[in-house]
Amino acid sequence: MAKVLMKGNEAIAEAAIRAGCLNYFAYPITPQSEVAEYLSRRLQEVGGVFLQGESEVAVSYMILGAASVGERVFTTSSSPGISLMSEAISYMIGDQCPAVFINIMRGGPGLGGILPSQADYLQATKSIGHGDGRMLVLAPASVQEAAEMVMLAFPLAEKYRNPVMILGDGLIGQMMEPVEFPDHLKTEPSNKNDWAVNGMDTRKSNTRNLIRSLYLEPEQLNQNNLILRAKYEQMKKEEIRYEAYNIDAKYKVLIVSYGTMSRVCRTAIDELKDDGLEVGMIRPQTVFPFPEKAVEDAASRKSCKAVISIEMSMGQMVEDVERSVKGKQPVSWYGKCGGEVPTPEEVMAEIKKLAN
Repeated sequence: MAKVLMKGNEAIAEAAIRAGCLNYFAYPITPQSEVAEYLSRRLQEVGGVFLQGESEVAVSYMILGAASVGERVFTTSSSPGISLMSEAISYMIGDQCPAVFINIMRGGPGLGGILPSQADYLQATKSIGHGDGRMLVLAPASVQEAAEMVMLAFPLAEKYRNPVMILGDGLIGQMMEPVEFPDHLKTEPSNKNDWAVNGMDTRKSNTRNLIRSLYLEPEQLNQNNLILRAKYEQMKKEEIRYEAYNIDAKYKVLIVSYGTMSRVCRTAIDELKDDGLEVGMIRPQTVFPFPEKAVEDAASRKSCKAVISIEMSMGQMVEDVERSVKGKQPVSWYGKCGGEVPTPEEVMAEIKKLAN
């Protein structure tokens, strides 16, 4: 199909429909409100359900209810809204219910500002909800990639019976770029929902299903957490995605960057190449699981003398980078937070300091 010029938020909305998801519950918050605006009209055209809850808390439990009966369902929100949903996300992880959560990040902490940020990295990858729960977290760097990751997220959620998050930023949601919705990413909702509480007649079963995360016996709770942990380990084996840029060159500095910030870094790398300085980059497309082996291998190249994590945050991803590098090279951080996006010139200046 031909590409269409679309705002990121609208492309995300359309991608969910193309992915076969016709259930969207949400509460408005900038910079992602256009998703709800688009779907309030579009879902009527395709026989879907749009419901605006009275709060993000209410929305998150609507999603839990829809997911528990085996329906494809998703929401979009932004930083403080995701915080309010985090309790229900933890319940869904414990209940093993698939759903898709899309966070178009804004600055923080607190209300912060509506300009782009990557300050929810730790929340998404380490501390979403309470307990030992984890989510598979995809991080797009363009409108096209955001659309593709949305379409991919639904079958992944069903594969693992676990929430999946798309972690974007305000620029991803607000910028306009050409986009297409690949046919090969269109999937039908899973019909293997023998776990769902959708009625014995629906399943042609005489067995009642029970979805729960409450285990009063410590042995049972421990066993449930071991089952969940096995899923996270499977994600690490099967779902790691990343892009390697200029990695075949004899680079002196390795950048690790994701999302919109990685596009600025790519421009800086090209400019530095013209100046005779080679720089490589690993761009995580999944931030959980993190591409540890790819970063370690790239940092272990003989020509590499330094690694830098470049982010629109106060250095949240740098901890994963340090763990991946394993002390083989010095690791530093550069970034801004609050809505400012570092320029290629500023990135180049930091790289030149390291190279020298």
